[in-house]
Amino acid sequence: MKKFIENFTNSLTKIFFPFYKSNDIKLLFKCLEVDKKSNEEVAMFVGGCVRNYIQSKPIDDIDIATIFTPQQLKEKLKNSQFKVIETGLEHGSVTVVSKNYKFELTTLRKDLKTDGRHAEIEIIDNWQEDSKRRDFTMNAIYLSKKGKIFDPQQGVNDLKNNIVKFIGDPQTRIEEDFLRIIRFLRFSTQYNTEIETTTINAIKLNLSGIKNLSKERILSELLKIIKLKNFSDIIDNKELLEIFELIFPEFKNTSRLGKFKSLEDYIEKSDILFLSILLIDSKKSHEYFIHKYNTSNKINEILKLINKNYENLNKDKDFFKKNLKRNIFKVGVNNIKILLCLYLLDKKRFSKQEIDLFKTIENITIPKFPYDGKLLLNRGFKEGKKIGTILSEAEKIWLQKDFNLSKEDFEKIIKYNS
Repeated sequence: MKKFIENFTNSLTKIFFPFYKSNDIKLLFKCLEVDKKSNEEVAMFVGGCVRNYIQSKPIDDIDIATIFTPQQLKEKLKNSQFKVIETGLEHGSVTVVSKNYKFELTTLRKDLKTDGRHAEIEIIDNWQEDSKRRDFTMNAIYLSKKGKIFDPQQGVNDLKNNIVKFIGDPQTRIEEDFLRIIRFLRFSTQYNTEIETTTINAIKLNLSGIKNLSKERILSELLKIIKLKNFSDIIDNKELLEIFELIFPEFKNTSRLGKFKSLEDYIEKSDILFLSILLIDSKKSHEYFIHKYNTSNKINEILKLINKNYENLNKDKDFFKKNLKRNIFKVGVNNIKILLCLYLLDKKRFSKQEIDLFKTIENITIPKFPYDGKLLLNRGFKEGKKIGTILSEAEKIWLQKDFNLSKEDFEKIIKYNS
């Protein structure tokens, strides 16, 4: 019922308040159309915003294709309310920011020569030609400022049938940019599509090309995949799962995804959750992944924290019992839920009582540690290691005493460490 209401609301919004009628977008097109020729489309929406519009889904990022070069865009938007940021000049792209929106504008182009990573391009003003160099038919659907569809690659029909199809020959498209293999995996997972045999063969023949891509590009696409709402469904699609495991052989625990479906209503999905499901184990698989993809400090720290406590929970029979409150304080609510998820996924079966622990965790109130460095500074201590030592020792005892540390005990700690 909830899903029906959401779809119904989105459909009404599409009909009566389409995104392209917002004031910011109207003004942007007005600026672009200064001195334009009659009946000439100088810019059209393309990509995800068009797909979502057709499917009555919420629209986030707005990509716009245009006949103007980045330099021409800067001239046209000079002295307007729009700020132009040079984010991808080598690809003919700029970011345009207004008070309420951020747009990505890219000049129509034609690929002259590619090497699987980079492309030598030619700036053009032909929409049909621009569509030919795009990856999938559903990504080559254009939408005018008046809501008129231009569909040179018959992508609308594929989109409505959840078919992810390369434009032209899959082999050719992949050889132009090997990242398209991972993008195909992402879109096919998102739309839960069946894969044609010719496409599967083309992907397998070109898997080695992924080694030539930068780790940053691969990781960026991977994180988009595991952030998909239906990512865990990949376990039910034999072809997609096989490709996923071939591309990312470091994920040794994909089998956990099958059992996860019985837990997904109890925990918020995130990239960290799925990285933990796929990587955290007794073999420390996360360490190779962190090294291979040079992941961010944030991802590194959280995975290391979760792995350390994963080892602890396998040794401590009271980790989710009498020590639960203390462990929540140490690792945080979200991370303790991830650890509970891993704990349950590793079991042959789990009970409703164990699943109810997710709710228990949510309802536990963790008190704030009552002492801080400011208090010690006011007592005459100088900033430095001694303050850290006192607070660390005090917090340790506070936790041991079930979040209780009297002023007298705190004074003893201060005296002992002075």
